[in-house]
Amino acid sequence: MKEQRFELDSGLRGETLVRKGLMKRVSEIPQIRIMPDLKVVKIGGHGTMDFGRDVVFPIVEELGALKQSGEKLLVVTGGGVRVRHIMDIGINLGMPTGVLAELAGTISEQNALMMSLLLSPHGGVQVASDDLLNLPTLTSLGLLPVIHGTPPYGLYEQPPEMGSIPPNRTDTGAVLIAEVMGAKTCILAKNVDGLYAEDPRLDPDAEFIPEITASELLARDMEDMVLEKKAVELLLYTKHITEIRVVNGHVPGTITKALRGERVGTVIRR
Repeated sequence: MKEQRFELDSGLRGETLVRKGLMKRVSEIPQIRIMPDLKVVKIGGHGTMDFGRDVVFPIVEELGALKQSGEKLLVVTGGGVRVRHIMDIGINLGMPTGVLAELAGTISEQNALMMSLLLSPHGGVQVASDDLLNLPTLTSLGLLPVIHGTPPYGLYEQPPEMGSIPPNRTDTGAVLIAEVMGAKTCILAKNVDGLYAEDPRLDPDAEFIPEITASELLARDMEDMVLEKKAVELLLYTKHITEIRVVNGHVPGTITKALRGERVGTVIRR
């Protein structure tokens, strides 16, 4: 007897879910924006948290003032120097990429805990990856949610193009969070004024890039960037987030200016 597939009647009946014609058809259906007024601010671990109170405390006060002014914020934390330390050990011991991702995630979560405590006078509260859909309720209650930026791929982290360092890290996580929530903007606070053609700490005359498209930036194939390559690649396909802004978190007031649309830092556009 010829085997017969048992099907459920739906618009995707019999589809392989990889057919190009299907992809084109479903791409025409708009996705809802869960929080169109949300503004995602990622506080880098290596670029800000690791500098301690001299840098972090002014950021906390600035974020608190923004929240008190009525802004709907989500603070995302990076990992920093401790991630580099655990990665160094893990790579030396031959750990697979997925294990390195698991290790890195625990570090950025520690920074989320500390940042939420510092923001507690302003309603700061730590949330987990599974709590994202609670953000509308949390913000309506006057709270300021803080989440760690490492995407929860964990052991299922995809292999990188080269080496073993997980390609989906906290910059990427911030963009993914902003996209799924339909956020208004995504800002990455670093320890430089924005994107440069070369490392400005090594080359004081390095070209500053105030604005660039994702495809143009990827085409440059730079030796190093101030943000993760994967975060830039995501901009080619995002539905809601159309740009990433990189600003200097060490300069008080810069995050506020970026949220208000003033020309600061570097804008990477889709």
